[in-house]
Amino acid sequence: MSTTLAKISRRIVLFFRKPKVVKTTKTLTSVLKNFYFFFIMFLLYLPIIIIAFQSLNSSRNANRFVSFSFKWYVDMFSDSQLMEVVSNTLTNAFFSTLLSTVFGTMFAIGIHSLTKKARQKMVFLNQIPILNADVVTGISLMLIFKVLMSVFPNIFVPLPETALFFRVSLTVLLSHIYFSLPYVVLSVLPKLSELDPNLYDAALDLGSKPFDAMMKVIIPAIKAGIFTGMLMAFTMSIDDFVITFFTSGGAYDNVSIYVYGQIGKIMSPAVYAYNTLLTLTVVVVLVGMYISSAIKQKKQALAQIQHNRLPN
Repeated sequence: MSTTLAKISRRIVLFFRKPKVVKTTKTLTSVLKNFYFFFIMFLLYLPIIIIAFQSLNSSRNANRFVSFSFKWYVDMFSDSQLMEVVSNTLTNAFFSTLLSTVFGTMFAIGIHSLTKKARQKMVFLNQIPILNADVVTGISLMLIFKVLMSVFPNIFVPLPETALFFRVSLTVLLSHIYFSLPYVVLSVLPKLSELDPNLYDAALDLGSKPFDAMMKVIIPAIKAGIFTGMLMAFTMSIDDFVITFFTSGGAYDNVSIYVYGQIGKIMSPAVYAYNTLLTLTVVVVLVGMYISSAIKQKKQALAQIQHNRLPN
């Protein structure tokens, strides 16, 4: 029995070692890899494609396509309710991202300066808001704000429109800073670990003041991590629904809450137009950053080549 199995195994191995079989197997593997890649990418971008397609549909009914039209892109700017929630969303995302980036960078620098055991404890505490469920975070913040509102009844009321025509809800802003800040910390800490530990002390020895050494030496060295954390904070803030729903108090809406309120109704396709424009803006920014980085790397490579060609 064992001899028969050994013969069969040997024949199978020899069969797959044939040149034609090897070539066919490599071709089939390559085809399956490409198919798997494009299939996954198709599933990831299918919702975006559907939204973009519906934004060009002249009909309000998403189940029926009539003709291509750009009228919803025009109506988007004339819809006062939609523009209000869009303004609220972008304004809150801007301020929460700004504050999260500043304080997150400061906290990351402070955590990095601690001892190893203390640093591990702080990193563990920093990860709790990330791992915690959004529903639990939203309800917890809502209860905290209710307690604070009983002591300070007017402090959490949405601020009136300013000259820039936006409103800011302090409860929503604080809640977005709460769950965005840990992402900035986790993005900055790895860059701090890559720095020479004596870099800051060297700047002080050369005559720099502590603040100048921080701004002119440390911050430029970790700017890639700061930028990554900023993008993460902005992404987390601009599309949040659950936590905003629990902390808005019903008097402040963003786009997510506005869309949720349209369930069971025929929603204006202008919302699709807004989401499509937002996606296109992100794509343009990312492509621009990629091209700018490629050009910068090319210039550095050319400068290095010219430097190497110079006579000693």
